[in-house]
Amino acid sequence: MSNELLEIVLLSLRVSGVALLISSLTGIPVGAFLGLRRFTGRRLLVALMYTGMGFPPVVIGLFVYLLLSNSNPLSRLDLPFLPALFTPEAMILAQSIIAFPLVAGFSMAAVMAVDPQVRLQVRSLGATERQTVLAILSEARLGVLVSVIAGFGGIISEVGAVMLVGGNIAGRTRVLTTAIVLETRKGNFEMALALGFVLLGLAFIANLVMLRLQGRSIEE
Repeated sequence: MSNELLEIVLLSLRVSGVALLISSLTGIPVGAFLGLRRFTGRRLLVALMYTGMGFPPVVIGLFVYLLLSNSNPLSRLDLPFLPALFTPEAMILAQSIIAFPLVAGFSMAAVMAVDPQVRLQVRSLGATERQTVLAILSEARLGVLVSVIAGFGGIISEVGAVMLVGGNIAGRTRVLTTAIVLETRKGNFEMALALGFVLLGLAFIANLVMLRLQGRSIEE
């Protein structure tokens, strides 16, 4: 593997890995909350989340681009938590937004699929609300894992959003998907195929891990 290819792969894993971590830390609790609670406005939130699951990533990239651009009114406030355009941090922000509804939606479905009797049994044993939620998440762990894998698949193969906010700058923001587009346009099909095989390999490994954990869950 050449240094250039290795650099692209490592940056792709860094950006998608951090984005997946952020979306998991926020999406799983939100999904569990929506799956366990009933409150006014819940249907609206669920509808918005489902809309986000099918939202075109390139449109999310456009929103993030406008949010981070100098023409945005918020740029005058000089907010420290907003990253600059054409940086890995901007790409992480875009991918986090893309993955969040996937992780939250599948987590909610997994929690709702748990037998309601489990919650009653745990509460009857004197468990606190936090312990009850953890017990339900444990029962729904396979579905939660699927949500994380779905989030990873949704962002590692995404090209439009990261192209918009990252700029596909060599050595700075060039990831697997944007590099494939560039190399194909240049006619460098050997490099494009090599990048494509690496991307397929990452997707295969993610699914292999999921299937292995699924098998362990069934055996248990």
